[in-house]
Amino acid sequence: MRLGVLDVGSNTVHLLVVDAHPGARPLPAHSHKAELRLAELLDEGGAISDAGVEKLIATIHDALQAAEDKGVEEVLPFATSAVREATNVDAVLARVQEETGVTLSVLSGPEEARLTFLATRRWFGWSAGKLLVLDIGGGSLEMAYGLDEEPDVAVSLPLGAGRLTSGWLPGDPPDPTDVRALRRHVRAEIARNVGLFARHGAPDHTVATSKTFKQLARIAGAARTAEGLYVQRTLDREALEEWVPRLAGMSTKQRAALPGVSEGRARQLLAGALVAEAALDLYGLDEVEICPWALREGVILRRLDHLPTT
Repeated sequence: MRLGVLDVGSNTVHLLVVDAHPGARPLPAHSHKAELRLAELLDEGGAISDAGVEKLIATIHDALQAAEDKGVEEVLPFATSAVREATNVDAVLARVQEETGVTLSVLSGPEEARLTFLATRRWFGWSAGKLLVLDIGGGSLEMAYGLDEEPDVAVSLPLGAGRLTSGWLPGDPPDPTDVRALRRHVRAEIARNVGLFARHGAPDHTVATSKTFKQLARIAGAARTAEGLYVQRTLDREALEEWVPRLAGMSTKQRAALPGVSEGRARQLLAGALVAEAALDLYGLDEVEICPWALREGVILRRLDHLPTT
């Protein structure tokens, strides 16, 4: 069957269309993406503004039309931290349902971590052993660890690249004092959870997902997307540590000129790099392998698990 997963995230609204069957690998068929930056459309009270809701509804309408055009039989809609943490979340969900017919499932942070973990486990297989998975989104950082398909530990922290950029780094390029303050904040938040993971022992394989990690790996020398899905890509901590001060001294325009960095994500790249650097350092990781699958694939895989096999 042809499934569409509609991801209302902090940065983008992304419809991923796949041809999917129980027991088989989902095959990507179409991708429809619109940058919305919901995290930046909040008013002073933390509510998504009326203008933001109107943009969200229009964007969902466009995604539904794309799904119809591609013959999607079922759309799996969900929202993450930007909607989850909005003070007017119930009103937003009601308006979206009323005006689009879409009932958004709002994932909790730990649910995001568990579904991303499921996707990485299926990608790497049982031979990867105990996995530690890191995922930097626009609004939050998810971390999960385990041996099976359900992680033993799943944690979500408010350390998304978009959230941190808008809250801590107003300058372009940012003020060094602001960068230093954000670095301290990020490391303190992550350090509180190190012991929770450490008591389960060292991972056999460490994995990173998300656009932020992919872009950081690319500027550090990883293969281009055009070289294929199955080319191994890693992010080395030493290379990342060299890039962080360079990114801190760049303007958004200069970052956007780097290989693999999109114009829409360039402003957030430094905050994401600070989070990635802190996670690798505090968890004692020399490198992470980039996984092509993440949360959207996890949602699809979970749905396939509940389809009849005949």
